[in-house]
Formats: sequence, structure tokens, C-alpha cells
Amino acid sequence: MRTTRSSTKSAKSPVTVLLALLVGLLALGTVPAHAEPPGARATGLHISDGRLLEGNGNDFVMRGVNHAHTWYPGETQSLADIKAFGANTVRVVLSNGHRWTRNSAEDVAAVVADCKANRLICVLEVHDTTGYGEEAAAATLDSAADYWIGLKGVLAGQENYVIINIGNEPWGNTNPAGWTAPTVAAVQKLRSAGFEHTIMVDAPNWGQDWQGVMRANAQTVYDADPTGNLIFSIHMYSVFDTAQEITDYLNAFVTARLPILIGEFGGPPDQYGDPDEDTMMAAAEQLDLGYLAWSWSGNTDPILDLAIDFDPARLSSWGQRIFHGANGIVQTSKEATIFGGTAPDTQAPTAPGTPTASSVTATSATLTWPAATDNVAVTAYDVVRVAGTSVETAAASTTNTATLTGLTPDTTYIFAVHARDAAGNRSARSATVSVTTDEAAGVGCSVGYRAVNEWPGGFQGEIVIRNTGTTPLSGWNLAFTFADGQTVTNMWGGTATQNAGTVTVSPASYTSTIPAAGSVTVGFTGSKGATNSAPTSFRLNGAVCASA
Repeated sequence: MRTTRSSTKSAKSPVTVLLALLVGLLALGTVPAHAEPPGARATGLHISDGRLLEGNGNDFVMRGVNHAHTWYPGETQSLADIKAFGANTVRVVLSNGHRWTRNSAEDVAAVVADCKANRLICVLEVHDTTGYGEEAAAATLDSAADYWIGLKGVLAGQENYVIINIGNEPWGNTNPAGWTAPTVAAVQKLRSAGFEHTIMVDAPNWGQDWQGVMRANAQTVYDADPTGNLIFSIHMYSVFDTAQEITDYLNAFVTARLPILIGEFGGPPDQYGDPDEDTMMAAAEQLDLGYLAWSWSGNTDPILDLAIDFDPARLSSWGQRIFHGANGIVQTSKEATIFGGTAPDTQAPTAPGTPTASSVTATSATLTWPAATDNVAVTAYDVVRVAGTSVETAAASTTNTATLTGLTPDTTYIFAVHARDAAGNRSARSATVSVTTDEAAGVGCSVGYRAVNEWPGGFQGEIVIRNTGTTPLSGWNLAFTFADGQTVTNMWGGTATQNAGTVTVSPASYTSTIPAAGSVTVGFTGSKGATNSAPTSFRLNGAVCASA
């Protein structure tokens, strides 16, 4: 296992950030808007007046996720699963061989073909450049440019479908001003080699530009591209923890008519702060800017997995936020028209048939339903739990069946199903089905709970679940209640659902079985107020556990 995204996201001084912001705003505000150059125009995706357009002139707003292909080349189903949730773009992690195993021309050609087969715009990036100048193992942007030139035979002719992101987060926090010249040189090297693709460039400061170098020098870098087909990528993590920082940064580029997107972002809090993902997504939607969430699966820090263990039926709370939340992918994504002609698909699928339940246990049930139909194709289904006027997503599936886990024993649930197509259109809801789980089997258990770390407004918790019985325990379900308004924001080792103060935890694949006399550990981060008292009781499969 390796680190997919460096955790070296520097904490910043408010004064330093404010000064950098003012310098950047002044720099962008004193330069006239860029006029379209008379030179070469990309044959496919291209930039015009600060906007990303398709070859036919239609505006294109990226809505998608990042996928760690270079570290998980066997996860070939991932792009289809990402598309099934309505994404129109995927940013694919590649390696030029400097730091990780080089992705060959044949492999990259297969990735591009997979993107096209799943009707996804493909952003390709070299990850080896991450943190150059501060990370000793990082590659230069020049070596990344050489890698792309070596792939020209694969990429030429794919301008309608492929954007080249020269290098991921290509400068750390050491002398970030050094970012500008190598970025200009790499862009010009690719243009001299004959590349007509839209090129994407990442910011310094591990992609977050908290010192404002990219913002201050964006016009210079943009003007260095003779085609004008250049888009800037800002990565937003804990540096962007206030609405003002987010909107100021994005609006600075929009005002200057310089193209920008949020090329990576995370919502879960880390040791440096709590990113304001709600504002990121809302601002991107308001300004018609793209965003690409980090990341589909396979993180060494699992709180940033959108899907646990690459399983589309097991979205994390972060995944639910990105795909199904306000301004999320399901709500806002529109497929590139290159895949379906000049008119976008706006027709929703028909409602699925009434679901039926089978294989009902104390903590799980399988639902099956008659398939929906669509004028193009049904690509996925959303299973929702209905509770009065409240509706929440319970599972997602690319077929007309889904197994729901983490249910509470001896409890009645109401479920229904929506169908989705590749353009993100969602059907009306199916008729509902009522499912009552079995009573819990007797278990012997003890639970240990502790707050590992606390900070203003948040904390990290740990739960150790011990099987005190004489037989292994599989498919468990743990329930407890917070008394002080705490909220689980992300969890690893399990998946949490929360209703007011009541939390229900279902296991991850690697914690699903608790051996006799053995234990499993679940960790999480949460939000809190002034008081953070521990839960007083825990129930495992409905049985009260002793305190450990």
C-alpha cells in the first residue's frame, strides 16, 4: 500500500494567506482579459473566453472523480462504476516510471478506450511530480512532459476525449515561486511537439496554492500557450476551510476570464483543518466550473474513499455526499455531447418495477426488481429507504438486484428504487416494499470506546468490538447513541449511518468476521460541541455488550 495523496498539506498563517490573496487579486485584476489567439485551435475540447468547450462549441462542465489506476491496474470495472453514478469525467492517475511503475503506451491506450466506452471525458495525469522541491522522490515537470511526448502516438486524435494534466501537484511548499518557469516550459514543450489537446496545470503548495503563486502568475502561464487551450487546476483540502477563501479564489480566475476547475478536493477533516466542501460544490455549480473529487477508492487513508474496497454498493459518507448530496454529481452532471450528438439526453428512464425481498437476516436483505427502460440505456439503480417524508440512499447497483447490509435486527424498513441513465437522468420512484429484519441471535460481546484525539469542533474516535463467544461472528451490526450532538463524519473499518444521535455501524469487508475470543477495530472522525461524552451502551446484533 502506498500514499495516493500526500498528507503534506501545509497549515497556513491567516496573515500569510490574506497577503497572498491580495497579491493574487491585484495581479489578476491589472491584466486585461485574454483575447483568443489567432494561432492553432484544438480540434476537440478547447478553451474559449475562459470556458472549456467541446469541439462542436458546446460548453462542458466536468463533474467526476479521481481514480488511482496506476496503483490498482486490475480494477478495470471502476470506470463503468463511476459512470453508473452519473459522472461525466474521470481523472486517471498514471506514472512515468520515476517513482512508481511506468504505465505503458498500451495501458494508456486501454484506459482511453475504457473512458470512451463508458462515455467519460478522460483527464490523464502523471502523479510522480507530487511535491517537487519538498518531496525528494518527486519527478520534474520536464520529465512528465517527456512522458507525454512518448505517448503522442496513443494520444494524437483523441483531442475530443482526452485532457492532459501534465503533472500532479508539481511543487511543494519550498520556494513555490519556482513553479512558474517549469510550468511554462512544460506547456511549450508539449506544444512544440505538436500536441493540440487541452492542457491542465496544477498549482504549487501541494496543489493548494495557499501562497497565491499560481493565482498571481496565471495570466503569464496562460499567455505562454500559443493555442490558448490551457486550464488551471486548484486542489482544495484543509487550506480551503472557509467560504470566503473558496469563493475569492475561484472568482479571481472567473473575473480574469481564465479557465479553472477544482481538480481534486476532499471534505473529511484532517489534522490541518476541516475543508468546506459544501461551498466548493455550491460555488462550482454557481460559476459553472468543473470539480473532480478525490477519490474513487484505494486510499491509504480510507476516509477519502468514495467507494469502500472499490465496491459501488458500499459508498462511504463522503461518496454519498459527492454523488447524491446537494450540488452533487447525480444532480449536476451532464454527459459530453461528443458521445451522443449535439442534443443532450434529457429523457429519464421509466420507474423500475416493485421490488421484492429475499434472504432476509437480522442485519441484511436482498432486493430484486423488474428492470426499468430508457431511450438510450439504464446504467444504474439507487435503492432508497423511505421513512415518512424522509428519503435517503441505502445502496446503489448496476444490476436489478442489491444486498442491503448494516440493518438493525427486528426492525421494519420501507425501500424503493430509482433508475438512472448515463446522462444522469433519474426515474420516478418505484412502488415500495416493506422488509422486517429477523430478531437478533444471541451473542456475547464487549465494546471499548475512546476518543483518540480532540480539536475544536471535532475529534477522532476508536471502537474495539470483542467477540466473547465461542464461535465466530459474521455480518455484525453495532448500535450506540451519542448524547451531546456528536456526528460521525467519516469511518474506516465500518460504515456508519446516523439518525439524530443514534449511530448504526455495519462492517467493512476486512472486519466482517469477528473470531471467537477475537476483536475488530473501527475508527472514525466526528464533529462535536463543547461536550464530548462517550456513549454509555452498545448493542451488537441487538444484544447489549459489556464495557471493555
